[in-house]
Amino acid sequence: MRKELLFAFGAFFVMSLHAIAGNFSSEPLEKQPVNEMTVHVYKKDVTGDGKKDKITLKAVPFSPDALFLKQIWADIKTSEGSEIRIDYEGGYEPKIQFVDLNHDGIKDMLYSSATGGSGGLYNVALHTLADNKLVDIGLPEPLTIQAQFEDDYQASISFVDTNQSYTVDLRDRKEDYDRLGIYTEGTLNEPMELMVLPYAFFEPTKIIGKPGKGLKGYQQISGAYKADGIGTATSYWYYENDQWNLMKIKWKANK
Repeated sequence: MRKELLFAFGAFFVMSLHAIAGNFSSEPLEKQPVNEMTVHVYKKDVTGDGKKDKITLKAVPFSPDALFLKQIWADIKTSEGSEIRIDYEGGYEPKIQFVDLNHDGIKDMLYSSATGGSGGLYNVALHTLADNKLVDIGLPEPLTIQAQFEDDYQASISFVDTNQSYTVDLRDRKEDYDRLGIYTEGTLNEPMELMVLPYAFFEPTKIIGKPGKGLKGYQQISGAYKADGIGTATSYWYYENDQWNLMKIKWKANK
């Protein structure tokens, strides 16, 4: 009798395992829970009809307790009832700024999120939803910069777009550059370019002599490695005739 009971319990246990396994295998992937979160809810007129639209910035973190958001997007519900989605690159602390940058009288959506990498870089995107049509306006092209080490612990930097040229004194980094083998007693061991980083980020700014706002972009120029910052190029851009136009460049060497 005891053996029969043990056999019956064992059979029931095996059957239960098969039933559980069957339930898991038949569960559709799309129904698996997703750790979706709402980052921010904005109410702005982005279509130009004079009524506020609802823009919900959403994200999915890399893990439940992670600060990095691997998926970020905006769900837009217009005042007319249309639903539009914009997918963005992942990052940290995402936000959307609403400013008319293409000067059509309607606020555009300037998205940014920190990448978390060295150099203080951000993911940035710019869109318009005028007349309920999603259009990627795009961002300014990178500057054309020629930058290299020179003899006597100097560096030369030229901005081809505006014909600006600068010389930077690097003698305070002599020991580091000698140790790295860049110089020997002030003479370059071989030609070597500086590191021109991509745009770190853009921010809206007033452009002198122009109505409305443009963009201000920041690019760092470094020496032997990213953290060896030599200075920052700040470029000013204005959107006109369906394109970004470079207005001026300011160069500031690190002290």
